[in-house]
Amino acid sequence: MRLIAVAVSTLLLAGAAPALAQSPEQSPQSQRPQPTRVSAVQSQRVVLICESDAATRTAFTRQYGAEPVFLTAREAIEAKTAGQTWATPRCMTEREHGRYVQLTQAYAAH
Repeated sequence: MRLIAVAVSTLLLAGAAPALAQSPEQSPQSQRPQPTRVSAVQSQRVVLICESDAATRTAFTRQYGAEPVFLTAREAIEAKTAGQTWATPRCMTEREHGRYVQLTQAYAAH
């Protein structure tokens, strides 16, 4: 059973990172109501590297309250391009993650 967070900055919205990085006491804007972790997660494209075995599916469902939804590399790129976000993390196999890295590097080179 393995769920690994993909540390690909292109999959996360830059605006959500500062909200998660500081506590309200550390924030210079602490007088304003701070977003909760749930609202920050709702505005992201979180993708985890997941195995597709039964144990991983069960663990994912227990942790996130929903069955895992697997993305291909192309679907992840299309979601980023379209600005699509989701509240529950999506999954990607290690093989698809490798493809995602190759595709994003190829796009960056052009």
